[in-house]
Amino acid sequence: MDRKDIYEHLAKIYLDASSKTKKKKKAKVHHKLIEHIQRPFAVGILVFLALAAATAVLFPRYQRYSSQLALVFRDEAIKINFNFDPAKKEIYSVKFNDLNFSKYKWVAFSLRKVNREDTVSLRVELTNSFREKAEIYLKDIPLSWTDYKIPLSEFKTITDWSEVDSLAFIVEEWNTVKKKGIVYIDNVRILK
Repeated sequence: MDRKDIYEHLAKIYLDASSKTKKKKKAKVHHKLIEHIQRPFAVGILVFLALAAATAVLFPRYQRYSSQLALVFRDEAIKINFNFDPAKKEIYSVKFNDLNFSKYKWVAFSLRKVNREDTVSLRVELTNSFREKAEIYLKDIPLSWTDYKIPLSEFKTITDWSEVDSLAFIVEEWNTVKKKGIVYIDNVRILK
């Protein structure tokens, strides 16, 4: 074996060894990169599935759509601006055109008055298409927004809830201290 053969033999051994280590390094880097990507991806999938399951349990789809009927009259709150100089009562009435309330159990809404010194009571009146009327009085309406939830069973003189004709909010002269004032009503809804 001469010198040239020895150099070629050493070069072959050296080059083969260096290419094998490069391949091993590339394989290790590639393997680490895949591990680096797979772990967060797997954790992300597990978190997503856990959140989806929790959402399905806490907020069932059927309950969101069937538990209440919201009555949206306007973009803003209903304003009853009463002035009992000539009038004896102020009314805000909503026609339902014989809406079926038989599957519902509550009427709910939010109320507030404007004048701190006034004591205001509000009459809430329901009427069905058979001209049965029932009323509830809410005494001393507060200054800040307050939610009211009244069972339909409290409207005792109505026997048939299949055709409700109207809902009225009434401020009467004998149920206020001041002769002028404002009452706001918002978020009117019927609940199951």
